[in-house]
Amino acid sequence: MSDRFPTADERWPRQGVMSNMGKRLKPNEGNKTFCMAPWTHTFISPQMERRLCCASLEKSTNFKQYIDSSGPDSKNDLKLLPLEEHWNSDYMKNIRIKLMAGEEIPQCATCNHKLLNAQVYRQHFNRFYRDQVDEAFSTTNDDGETTMQVTSWDYRFSNLCNFTCRMCGPPLSSSWETENKKAGKLEPWMDKDVKNQLQKFHDQHVVKEFLHAVENKKVKEFYWCGGEPLMWKIHWKAMQRVVELGYANEVFARYNSNMSRITFFGKNLFDDVLSKFQDWQINASIDATGEIGEYIRTGLNYDEWLENMRYARKWMKHPRQLQLDLTVTLPGLFDLENMYELQKDLKIPLLCKKVFSFSPDTYMSPLFLPRKLLNNIVMKVKEKYKDEKKNVFNLAFMEGLDDLMNHPTNDERYNLETCKKGWRDGKGQCETIDKRRGTDIKKILAKDPEVLEWWTNI
Repeated sequence: MSDRFPTADERWPRQGVMSNMGKRLKPNEGNKTFCMAPWTHTFISPQMERRLCCASLEKSTNFKQYIDSSGPDSKNDLKLLPLEEHWNSDYMKNIRIKLMAGEEIPQCATCNHKLLNAQVYRQHFNRFYRDQVDEAFSTTNDDGETTMQVTSWDYRFSNLCNFTCRMCGPPLSSSWETENKKAGKLEPWMDKDVKNQLQKFHDQHVVKEFLHAVENKKVKEFYWCGGEPLMWKIHWKAMQRVVELGYANEVFARYNSNMSRITFFGKNLFDDVLSKFQDWQINASIDATGEIGEYIRTGLNYDEWLENMRYARKWMKHPRQLQLDLTVTLPGLFDLENMYELQKDLKIPLLCKKVFSFSPDTYMSPLFLPRKLLNNIVMKVKEKYKDEKKNVFNLAFMEGLDDLMNHPTNDERYNLETCKKGWRDGKGQCETIDKRRGTDIKKILAKDPEVLEWWTNI
């Protein structure tokens, strides 16, 4: 095996814009890589970087962030583009040409290779906009320019968040940012001058183009994700404005929230906002119950979270509206059964993805474990629920267990020396955070003596 995971560019060499000009293949004609996102959706990170969507793997243009850490750091050349310049840029036109031709492009590796979960993000866009596929093809010129406009908005207005989840970091959490500052660890975008540039662009372009879409009823879908989006004033302003303008029944409001609080600025998410909308969906982030959940998501009070979930449950009109969003981590492996029982208790679907190991030191990934140890844990869970019939509530979870057994672990992906160094580095990172927060992962790993012995001997 290679001693490292190849970059997207290495696996799929870039091709010129002209490579497949004129070749078009619709999904119903066998195009398996087509995605409606580049015709309907716009995404921007808390650091004001535009990407195809939150799961895309573009090289970072300014900062190392998300699950792609291969990009350069720059303080002096911030490529901050307003939407009007970005939408039919050469880059976006090139993307559309390749997707209409059925090409497998590196930006879409997360979906193409199911790196995070079995149910890929592409499916959402293609289902939600299934009636506009023909329009996407007919309104797109040979050079990739489209007359279709954005109606799906995922703008991460800031990294404001009250949690410091173990698998997260400063780009997506202000609490992480504060903790790292205290520890003397500063990333390029945390530089004062850079922050000022980002804030100026945010105020002059991002907020204005977003609210312009709201005022002109150019919204079919909001995806509120953070940070913690319920802490943003602009969330409450935009949602209220949609109600006032009389088109709340036409907008699908999706959330990814830690659900630690459901009331901010004197407004309750359900009583005052979502009760006015025809359809909505909340993916409630939770990776384990009780003490293990609180270890993974620093800031979580599990009892309060559960109370909020039971309140949210009362507002559901159908099962899809409220879902448990489980990200499988190494410590979370030891609470998978409780997560399954939580799903049965709340009677809501249990989504499932994993922390993927993009480098050998990603200690929060379940793939950090040697294959034998990982399989032992997963097989016990599979055995316990082997007679459970697959349904809308547990399907993603069952597929997630299979996924854990199919993706290579570190000891399968890397040579021995690289793997051992990754284990040592990852353990060191974990111990540093444990010391900082007064926690100890070994208390969790002790649930499996073999795993604890392996960890101790790294």
